Parts: sequence; C-alpha cells; structure tokens
Amino acid sequence: MVTIAVIQELQMALPALTPEQRSAALEKAAAARAQRAEMKIRLKGGTMRLSQLLDEAGGDDALAKMKVVAMLEALPGVGHATARSVMAEIGISEARRIRGLGPHQRKALVDRFG
Repeated sequence: MVTIAVIQELQMALPALTPEQRSAALEKAAAARAQRAEMKIRLKGGTMRLSQLLDEAGGDDALAKMKVVAMLEALPGVGHATARSVMAEIGISEARRIRGLGPHQRKALVDRFG
C-alpha cells in the first residue's frame, strides 16, 4: 500500500522561474505554436506534402512535438473521423506525436497520403 508520504516524495516541485525566464518560455511556446500552425496551413493548402513535413520534423523540435492526429486533420479531405480511422488501421495511438512515430508507421502514412 502506498502511503501519502511516499506519494509526496515522488512528486517533484516545479522550479521557480524568474520573470525573464517565464517570459522567454512563453515566447518560445508561442513561436512553436505559430510554426505548427503555419505547417498545418501549408498542408491544407497543398503547398507541402506529408512526407516533407515528416522530413522537416526530424530536425525541428517544434514540429516533432505536433500530434499526429492534428497533422492528419490538416490534410485536404481528411477530417476528424478519417484521421482517427487511419491511425487505428496503422496502429498509431491518438496521443502519439510525430517524434514518436516508428519507421513503419511513417512509411504507412506516406504511402497513404504522399
């Protein structure tokens, strides 16, 4: 049986950030969200292929943290149900991020969507 003392020991306190550190973290997060949004717009507009996004995500931390379901939903003609159906068919968890895709999963997505 786990006691409250053990649980409290396992919990880690978040480090206290200075106002400058907090501001820098907020700016970094906003930049990452903007970059992911731009890539989704490019996918939706057809100016970028899924294979290109997957290649770029290999060297870009912000893109690598994008959820696979969000990436698929950004593709033309792919909605909520289709994205989840394809992910289930390939064996990709709904919580999976691009960074966590295996080589067979990447290949299956590229074969399916280009």
